Amino acid sequence: MNALLKPGAPLRVGTRASALAVAQSSAVAARFGPFELITITSEGDRSSTPLASMGGTGVFVSALRDALRDGRVDVIVHSFKDLPTAPADGIDLIAVPERADARDALATRDGITLARLPHGARVGTGSPRRRAQLLSARPDLEVVGIRGNVDTRLGRLYDADDDRRIDGLVLAAAGLERLGRLGEASELFDLAAWPTAPAQGALAIEVRSDAAPALRERISAVDDPSTRRAAIAERGVLSRLEAGCSAPIAAHAALRGADLALTASVFAPDGSGELTVVQTAPADTDAAASDLADHVAAELLDRGAAQLAPLGAAG
Repeated sequence: MNALLKPGAPLRVGTRASALAVAQSSAVAARFGPFELITITSEGDRSSTPLASMGGTGVFVSALRDALRDGRVDVIVHSFKDLPTAPADGIDLIAVPERADARDALATRDGITLARLPHGARVGTGSPRRRAQLLSARPDLEVVGIRGNVDTRLGRLYDADDDRRIDGLVLAAAGLERLGRLGEASELFDLAAWPTAPAQGALAIEVRSDAAPALRERISAVDDPSTRRAAIAERGVLSRLEAGCSAPIAAHAALRGADLALTASVFAPDGSGELTVVQTAPADTDAAASDLADHVAAELLDRGAAQLAPLGAAG
């Protein structure tokens, strides 16, 4: 039976244990009132195995959801892009706060940009989407698979071992910003030319489906409808294409007046090809944002996206 939050007790907020997760969860939890942060180590945090072979980004989520279901915590905070697109039994997504910077950043030892990296430079990323974008922009690069927390990844720029040292690293600007390390970015990629992962920079807050109305009201107060609808549209493309974490897909949605403009790109894994679709539609409800994602995904499939990248929606 789930433990209930006692009146006046601090809200128990579950988060991954990384410095980034703690920083972003603490910042949003402070808006709930008194809280206690409870760190939970996930399978994804314990292993350096590539995400695709571990079952995707959901490996960061299951331990948090288990803690929520069994009453160890009252609410959990995720990086929204870590969530599987399928809903979770007994758990409700209740709030998406205002998004941080959605761009990707490049960090290099000498502060140089991607275009100025030397021929054959080694650039690290654990993302198939970033790998494809890097190779599309610079086919000469050696793209190195890399995982770990922000400190670990940035440390590879200065590793004493020649075989481990990299010349550049691509990671989310939001993560650097939340850790107070945005100044280490050599370059911030423009979203129009370098779209990022669906819901990048956004947080997702979940509670149990049987959570008390007072708790739901307390948490939902931090929801930002514009961010939520943009994330729904972006992640809707991922869901409709039945694309897992190994598929190099980018999506970004932004308000243009009363309309939502959704850009989605599918890349060949080796960077040799790309399909991009841009559609704009009124999206003043979650359902409208989801409908926009349907139309964008359908156009991508009609134009051959399933032949370009590993997608489940080939038919």
